[in-house]
Amino acid sequence: MEKVNMSTASEFIVVGPSDAPEVHFLLFVLFSIICLAALAGNIAILVAISTDTRLHNPRYFFLCSLSFLDILCPTITVPKMLEALLFENKVISFTGCMLQLFFLIGVVGTEIFLLAVMACDCYVAICHPLQYMNIVSMKLCAHRATGTWIAGFLNSLLHTSFVFTLFFCDSSKVDQYYCDIPPVLALSCSPTYTRDLVILTVAGVLGGSALLVTLISYASVLLTVLCKNSAEGRHTAFSTCGSHLIAVCIFYGTTICTYVRTSSSYSPNQDRIVSMLYGIFTPLLNPLIYRLSNKEVEYTLRRMASQARTALTRREHLSQSLAASGAQATGQVLQFMISPGQVKDSSPLT
Repeated sequence: MEKVNMSTASEFIVVGPSDAPEVHFLLFVLFSIICLAALAGNIAILVAISTDTRLHNPRYFFLCSLSFLDILCPTITVPKMLEALLFENKVISFTGCMLQLFFLIGVVGTEIFLLAVMACDCYVAICHPLQYMNIVSMKLCAHRATGTWIAGFLNSLLHTSFVFTLFFCDSSKVDQYYCDIPPVLALSCSPTYTRDLVILTVAGVLGGSALLVTLISYASVLLTVLCKNSAEGRHTAFSTCGSHLIAVCIFYGTTICTYVRTSSSYSPNQDRIVSMLYGIFTPLLNPLIYRLSNKEVEYTLRRMASQARTALTRREHLSQSLAASGAQATGQVLQFMISPGQVKDSSPLT
């Protein structure tokens, strides 16, 4: 087969989540609702934390960062999928594919590092509660969050440069609803052993280190919780880190299944399902997990909903009052316009 340099390619063709055209509109509606719900949930958490001064502490600073990443992840991948489902436009430009892969891997890598940092924060909060505010400051949190973004996008730059300097066959069909490392590598006619080795090594060192830090942190937290004599203390500890542990298990499990393997083991049908778990459903589940298990966030969200309902009720009452006042004023004007005529008509009889 003729080899084509990637630098001369102009476009790729992505596939939808299903090859059956009769279900495309149904899938469009379904994924639109899921995506909007995920965006609304994460935006609500951002607004709740930013408007409630009681939540302005390091723990919720990291939660804000996680919610922001969960907004970016579906924003990068889902719009193109919805376009392909509704308009059958499956073409994506070379630049668009490269940028989509770069930002997706950057966001995924940043979230991996952020989850490790959040695990360390959870360890300090549970194991050293009295020294927490002295050890963890907002300045330190800002530095750590910045470090996760820098590490995530440097990692993405390395992977993107490795993928898009390959030679590719005539086929430009990406067996995924967005551009990702496994489906793009599967199009290559060049030997990918070296790149597979480098990608696996980098993913193993960085991702494995983050996973190891996370596991050690939670193991220490578990030991500390089990040693607590107070049932209330155990409940507080589990409510603090239980939601984070659920999010970690879902995210690490799906990303490991996707990226920690060679390109020869790529399975399109399996990968479409797995990628939806961390690309769409995880951003949807995270706000639910943190809201249900965190009483402070739940209280703030309930207060915001109550304030919104009160504002809507006041607006409705104001609109009704203005309508009633307008109707009364109109009646008075009409009565004034009619009254002089009646007086003029009745004057000769007098």
